[in-house]
Amino acid sequence: MRDISVPALLAPERLPISFYTFKPDEFWAEPRDSWWLGVSDWVIRQERQHGSTVQSLGAWADRTLSGSPQALPNNESYLRLGFAAESEYSDLAQFEPEVRFRLDVPTAEEKLRLVVESESEELIPLAERERDRQLTEPERTDTETTGALRFLTDVGDAINLSTDIGGRLRLPPELFWRMKARKGWKIDNDWALNAQQRFYYYHTEGWGARSWVGLNRSLGNGWHYYNSSELEWIHSEREFVGAHVHSVQKRLNTRSVITPRIGVLGESQPTWRTTSYFTDITWRYRVYDNWLFAELIPALEYRRDDGFDDQASIVFRIEMYFAGTIDRE
Repeated sequence: MRDISVPALLAPERLPISFYTFKPDEFWAEPRDSWWLGVSDWVIRQERQHGSTVQSLGAWADRTLSGSPQALPNNESYLRLGFAAESEYSDLAQFEPEVRFRLDVPTAEEKLRLVVESESEELIPLAERERDRQLTEPERTDTETTGALRFLTDVGDAINLSTDIGGRLRLPPELFWRMKARKGWKIDNDWALNAQQRFYYYHTEGWGARSWVGLNRSLGNGWHYYNSSELEWIHSEREFVGAHVHSVQKRLNTRSVITPRIGVLGESQPTWRTTSYFTDITWRYRVYDNWLFAELIPALEYRRDDGFDDQASIVFRIEMYFAGTIDRE
């Protein structure tokens, strides 16, 4: 089978990786009725019916807020649905639903956006952010939905600056302010450096700051190396927390990517010390087109609170993107 939305006149070598979804010897095969075929057809119909609805919602909000009859292209609104199951020592896997979304509306003013998100990254502990894909929904911190006006500016020729003013959408609402600056450098023919600096203030949580630096380079033969360090100041706890992670990534074929990682987490109180070590391997498989994915993530964690005893887990996840331009790898 193939994605009929791609023009048939394109040369095979110019077709996107999502075009073909069959093996060569299956080209003339007759379809076989099965429960899996029925389920997959239902899932495909949902994406085709509702994916455009999510995109249209962003365009409608853009036109309404800006007072313009034209919606600006490439808004980053998305709806991400999935089911994940985690199995640990003596615990059987149970599937848990996962929902994340973003309504990112570019208004008629190029430097102003309305952003509504299902979670607030600043309120998620650093250790949880680093292990996000290893966790299922019940294990994640509930930060509640937020809405903000985002002002985009440039400092010089290369520093991208964004400032958000908004609140958590609850009663009573909680106001917040946050700012993020980003810059990238090409060090030489092999190495690239990226840096981010964040400051934020929440009415009930106080203020904080995060500094992130990442290095990456190609290792050849399809492998790519990543090295990142992050330091965060938590004002309410009067302490720093930090993370250092090494990872490599390789695209095995047009459908799957493998990413092994190893990391260490630490804190500054009562003295600088390591709080946990972790390692995991993410195998991500494109099940259908460019919006239906599966993940398998075996992981090991060694936490100070557990005497650095090993804690093994494995996560299986099915995830659907109903819209958006976020990085799906």
